[in-house]
Formats: sequence, structure tokens, C-alpha cells
Amino acid sequence: MDGLAYGRPPSACVCRLLAGCGSVQRYVAAGREHLVSHTPPEHEPVLLAEVVQLLDPQPGQIVLDGTVGLGGHARALLPRILPAGKYIGIDIDEAMLAVARQRLAPLAGDALHLFAASYADFPSVLERVGVRRVDSMLLDLGVCSAQLDDAARGFSFEREGPLDMRFDLGQRQMAMDLVNGLTESELSELIFRYGQEPLSRKIARRICQARHSGRITTTRALAAAVEGVRGEPRPGKIHPATRVFQALRIAVNRELENLERFLQQAPEHLNPGGRLGVISFHSLEDGIVKRFIRAGAAAGALRELTRRPVVASEQERRQNPRSRSAKLRVAQRV
Repeated sequence: MDGLAYGRPPSACVCRLLAGCGSVQRYVAAGREHLVSHTPPEHEPVLLAEVVQLLDPQPGQIVLDGTVGLGGHARALLPRILPAGKYIGIDIDEAMLAVARQRLAPLAGDALHLFAASYADFPSVLERVGVRRVDSMLLDLGVCSAQLDDAARGFSFEREGPLDMRFDLGQRQMAMDLVNGLTESELSELIFRYGQEPLSRKIARRICQARHSGRITTTRALAAAVEGVRGEPRPGKIHPATRVFQALRIAVNRELENLERFLQQAPEHLNPGGRLGVISFHSLEDGIVKRFIRAGAAAGALRELTRRPVVASEQERRQNPRSRSAKLRVAQRV
């Protein structure tokens, strides 16, 4: 395994392992202390069997996992490339990466290389490993269950927490900065563009009205402002704040820009016959992936292996409700 598991010099690390502390590890990130349990949190990777089947990694091959998260897909893919292969895992969230390292190291030995970075910057990661091309690439664009369940991360409207939403805790801009700093028209445009929210103007107006009483700094305060326009949550229906939270998360983390940067660079770093798989969770992401693959196919650079996106089976949707919106598209370099 790489000596620098996070792929950065220690002085540049946002999260720093200070000490083992009984059954937890203690990290400091962005001026706050975080605890990561030695018992990894549970997370069910979506479309796991389909990813393994369509990427079809073979012994000795090199896999790039641009969103390794807690290592859910990696645990199934990694054994298939051993003993001579390489598994290069990237994640912008260093707390998740720490858990992935803990989970995967016993399975992989020297085959595992983990780096804290954006997947959009993967060419520099490959360079660090001494690799130019790989045989498989995977992106899972969903928010990890552990991130959603951690109120301190601010991703969930169902839990009271700071309005943060950063994947990279070293990044300065948080969701609360956008909510409190943008004009009403800028907020409306952001919510409509990234959340596809038809009531974006009314919601932006209500948020700005709420700001007169003080800064909106928590998830529930923002959700309450949205509910003032859309109404309270109803059983069996999408939460009224879902699209607003999605829009802010996308904007804070520049998710669509990073996806486009990744895709533009991917073909030249895939071996001939190499496969690229992307799991998306909303139409904005899926549209970008679909257009990229079809443009590549029209240019003769890619072959589309999934004319229609692969979705979760009824059984998986029952067992893991967060898989309901997952869509997998796979292409092969010609």
C-alpha cells in the first residue's frame, strides 16, 4: 500500500490522524474534531452485482475507483484483480477514506493505493502511482449513507445540524454561505438549475425573508423555510426540501463541473477495451453521462454497453431504498 495513504504530504492534509483512541480514531478537519469508529459504518453499495458484471475486472488489471467512499464496490472488485493488479481508490472525503483503508487493507496488501483527491483530478493521482492508463474506471455519484446519517455534515434535512454540505472539509465555502450570501435572484437560479425546483422563485423569496431574522445556519431552519412554501412533509411523498438541498450540495461541491472534467479526461487514460462505469442519482448527472457516451460512440472512441441505464431490481429497491434513483451507464474504449 502507498506510504502516503491519502496521497498528499502531511502538511497539506485537511484531515490529520492524531492518535488512536480506544475503539475510535480522532481526526481534526477544518478546525473541528471528528471521531471515526474502528467499526466501519454500514453502507450498501448500489447495483453491486451489475457493476462487477459490466466492468468485469480480470487478474492483473488496474482499476480506478474515483469515489471509493467506504469501499463497498471495492470489496467486490478488488479480489478479482489480485494478485498482480492495482486498485486505485480516490475520495475527497478523508473520513470516508480512513474507513475504506481500514476495510480494504486486509484484502489487498500492496495492490491498494488510496488518495484524498477529487476524482476530477485523477490524472495526477495516476501519475503518483506510476500509471498512465487503467482497465476499469468507476464513479458512484451518490452521497454515502454515512454522510447522510451524520448530522454534523449537514446533508440531511431530517436531522438538525450545521448547514455545511461539504465533501471536502478543507474547503472554505459551505451551504450556509450560499444561503445567506446570494441575492434572491441568484438563489432562485441556483435552486432551479441544480434542483429542478419549479417553485424556486417563491422558495428563494421565503429564504430571503427568513434571513431578516438572522442568518440561516442549520439544516432544519432551511427546511422550515422551504416547508413554508411547499408545505410540511407527507408520508410516502418526497420531502419538500429535497430539491433545494440537492441544489445546494451540487453547487457547494461543484459536482457537475467535476463530473464533466472527469469524463473529458477519461478516454485517454483507459486502455483499449477498458471500461468506464458511472452510477448517477438524478437526471442532471445522468444526462451529462449519456451525452458524453453517445458523443464518444458517434466519434468512434467508445462503445456503449448499456443503451438504457441499468437500474436496481425490485428486490434491491426494497432492501436498500436509496438505490431507487440509481442509474448505471457503462462504455468501453474502442
